[in-house]
Amino acid sequence: MLQNMLNKNIFLDTNIVVDIIDVQRQNHQSANILIKKLILNNYQIVVSEDMLSTIFYISKDKQKTLEFFKVIQKRWIISAFGNDVLHRGIEISLEKHLDLEDVLQCLCAKENGCKVLITDDNQFYDCGMNIMSINKFLEIIETSI
Repeated sequence: MLQNMLNKNIFLDTNIVVDIIDVQRQNHQSANILIKKLILNNYQIVVSEDMLSTIFYISKDKQKTLEFFKVIQKRWIISAFGNDVLHRGIEISLEKHLDLEDVLQCLCAKENGCKVLITDDNQFYDCGMNIMSINKFLEIIETSI
């Protein structure tokens, strides 16, 4: 099942990256297990460029956040939205009264060939790809190994 559903590009939503960085967050432990599984199974992690400034802005530990960014910029794909994704995201958000950030993240994931977007946002916009929580993804990866 995993082979049919997942390729090697996995998109992480902002909340997942914040969970990785911030040890005080409820899902920190699960997010770290997720990262280890992704690395051990040679997945390519994709995030959007704009989320870095958002994460930095909300971060309590700016230095730690910058150190984290320094590491991931060498290993992860950090993708810009580009005009086409921005245009489509704005149109969809206006038409359907949706959260622009979620729409842009989903479109960015799709644009980068990701088959799965991992988020713990239960109301995340579905742009036609697999959207899973950390726990659901870990459950699938565990049963496939």
